[in-house]
Amino acid sequence: MPFVAWRVEFTTEKLCAKCSYFDDYGISRFQYVKEPSREDLLPPPLPAPYIQPKYTLVIELKNVLLAPEWSYSTGWRFKKRPAIEYFLDTVGYPNFEVVIYTSEPSMTAAPLVDSFDPKQRIMYRCYRDCTKYMKGHHVKDLEKLRRDMSKVIMMDHDPQSFQLNPENALRIPSWNGDMNDTALVDLAELLKTIYLSDVDDVRPTLQYYSQFDDPAKEFRRRATFLAQQ
Repeated sequence: MPFVAWRVEFTTEKLCAKCSYFDDYGISRFQYVKEPSREDLLPPPLPAPYIQPKYTLVIELKNVLLAPEWSYSTGWRFKKRPAIEYFLDTVGYPNFEVVIYTSEPSMTAAPLVDSFDPKQRIMYRCYRDCTKYMKGHHVKDLEKLRRDMSKVIMMDHDPQSFQLNPENALRIPSWNGDMNDTALVDLAELLKTIYLSDVDDVRPTLQYYSQFDDPAKEFRRRATFLAQQ
């Protein structure tokens, strides 16, 4: 089914941004909006005998895996991107430590993730409260994941959101609901290639592909060329 069954009826961003009163600890509510809600966004890596994936894959939700769509009859709804199940099966645990890190608030995003990931291939979720609010943008600070930055990959379409860690970003085009889109298949294969290559530092590969307008299309072109050779 192309739609995730969740309807968005309100937002708290503007309301929270105007709050200036203090809580019981003397911290302004506005400070909660500007800074991540906690210092360590993820728990420590899994101890033995559990398998801790070598690479951490951080994914924005909106316009990467889902696209919002509005109509008078239904209000806001979210469309699932084609091949999302294949993508999650390919990159999910134990191949990658998959983290949703989104600028969407938890009240909107949590039910959406529940609906398209019933197998729980996504290990962790970080919502808007985990972002840093800078000059009108919700910015993601990958350092707060407390992982080896040479092993962290971030899939996002908005350069403002990964401005603190651009070298870790796989910059992809925004998906706006085209149901003929096949990019997730190619992105899954690109990430699987990184995993199978067992590279010590993912950042040179990410920077190479991010120079193209469509990294997935470039990976498919190179894969086709190599197969022909």
